Amino acid sequence: MGVRPVRILLVSLLVLTFVSCANKPTIDPRIEALVAQKLMLDIRYFCRENDINPATQRCTTPVTTLPDELKDMVADTGIGGIILFANNLQDTEQMIRLNRDLQAASAAGGHSPLLISIDQEGGRVVRIPQNISTAFSGNMAIGATYAEHGTHFATLSGDVIAKELAVLGFNVNFAPSVDVNVNPENPVINVRSFGEDPHVVSQLGFAQMQAMQNNKVIAALKHFPGHGDTSTDSHSGLPLVEHDLAKIKAVDLAPFQYAIDHGDPGMIMTAHIQYPALDNSMFTATNGTKTVLPATMSRAILTDLLRDKMGFNGVIITDALDMAAIAHFYYPTEAVLQTFKAGTDIALMPLAIRTAQDIPKLKKMITDLAYSVQTGELSLAEVEQSVARINALKQRYVPTEKEQLPLSQALVKARKTLASPAHLKAEQELANSAIVAIKNQQAWPIKPATKIIQLVMPDNSKCMAMTTALDDALKATPSTADVAIRCASLVSDTTQQITAQQRTAQLVIFSDITPQQSLVEMGGMDDITDWRLRPKKEALDAKLMSLMKEVKPHQISLLISMRTPYAVVDYADYLDGILASFAYNTQVTEQVDASGQATLYYDGPIYRALANILVGNQRATGALPVSIDKVND
Repeated sequence: MGVRPVRILLVSLLVLTFVSCANKPTIDPRIEALVAQKLMLDIRYFCRENDINPATQRCTTPVTTLPDELKDMVADTGIGGIILFANNLQDTEQMIRLNRDLQAASAAGGHSPLLISIDQEGGRVVRIPQNISTAFSGNMAIGATYAEHGTHFATLSGDVIAKELAVLGFNVNFAPSVDVNVNPENPVINVRSFGEDPHVVSQLGFAQMQAMQNNKVIAALKHFPGHGDTSTDSHSGLPLVEHDLAKIKAVDLAPFQYAIDHGDPGMIMTAHIQYPALDNSMFTATNGTKTVLPATMSRAILTDLLRDKMGFNGVIITDALDMAAIAHFYYPTEAVLQTFKAGTDIALMPLAIRTAQDIPKLKKMITDLAYSVQTGELSLAEVEQSVARINALKQRYVPTEKEQLPLSQALVKARKTLASPAHLKAEQELANSAIVAIKNQQAWPIKPATKIIQLVMPDNSKCMAMTTALDDALKATPSTADVAIRCASLVSDTTQQITAQQRTAQLVIFSDITPQQSLVEMGGMDDITDWRLRPKKEALDAKLMSLMKEVKPHQISLLISMRTPYAVVDYADYLDGILASFAYNTQVTEQVDASGQATLYYDGPIYRALANILVGNQRATGALPVSIDKVND
């Protein structure tokens, strides 16, 4: 090739490059700032190069103090919010300092205060350490009290939870779940729901929401348009709800509509669920397959229905976008773009920031989204309206830096508030009021002739908690003070070992947790490896059944259902009694004796309530908030 053709080629390439650059508009920083306010990230883990696990190549170093890299990220990008997980939270002072450092980083960049959020539903989904806070027994337990106590415990729990969050510096709680649990096979909602009756769920959800927001904590009703009739967890797949329009309105939408009509919900969280009766539009996933749009990506559901028809004026936030129901079908920036087009105000967890190398990805995401605004793919007017809603919420609920107490005073207030005697009393009252007697053929109160009680609990921690509570209750009654308690773990002990133990007992108390723990209880998608390693539920169920069949006619046997009660019908014919508690939260504290020897102490309000019922100190006054097949009493 001669010199002339080479020059022509070079000139042509330069011209093409110039034209390409000239056609790409300069990104408006104002639009980037608007888009950034619509992003809420997690900082669950963060690693420098030498911190990454060499075996898994994963970062599992929790963020408990704010690294300089993340301070700069918050200040430089102007993101609108942060969500914290249990890994981020250790003790009172650490939590307050972390939240204050996050707000200081945002202020240093000249941005509005952050929305700092948490999943503190109560019951199975709590993030603050349970030995320093008030967890309560959860929504289905509250549902079990409705017949006798109305909305009392919904209001009480909402009030306590919000007070404890506020003193730590949280201003958003992703609660309550107002999903109507009409599917016994629901793997992710179940006891997180108040029950199966839309009217009851509406009343209790609204009461809890009001109590939280009265304490300056934004409530986020979830999961719109409803996660109560799913048999797939949206953390691991894309659920489908095939209700017709009439049922959707009467069941799924009812709690959301009630809250909108009677109050002012700060936030509503979307569900990554297909609702073809509401929107049967198709989209093409990253793998080329076509499927129905999930609600999170549907303008018909989020804008036409929730905003325009139902009249919601607050902030719409997605469920976590790293969940499989979204992440398996969309690339991260595309997921954010599509949910913004649908009408979402805030994209939750759109990108994992685990190392300093991930931070440029966030900046690129913001730039790409701003470019979509400038090219008209995203409406600038809608983005501005969205950020106006976010700012209005912040102005209403988020204290300014000037309104903060000095750190020393904030610590004193927090330590007086967290797990205060009044809060713990409320927690115990709920546990006492929630337990339901499903069957009792003289299985309790425990008879004076009882010498040995055999407990068969799901695992060792629950063994120790139930043993402690029952031993304390028995010793307080002279006629049962000498009863011996033995406990076996369904997971750790073999069938042969447990059978040998229970042969000599006069009373055998079994317990069951159905369904198993879900990903949201463990934390989220970062825990999927551990979640997949759970013991097989089918094997545990078969083991429990075989142990029940070994109970002899002269022995008394009963079952404590510690989660949803649907499965008790499978065991009922082998039992003299059945109790439902809807909870099994275990508190672990370290106790040091006079010699300096430390021991772990296992406890929990639900175990104390169960023990008091079993010894006859109180009655089981709860009523089932969900229907089960008839059990012969």
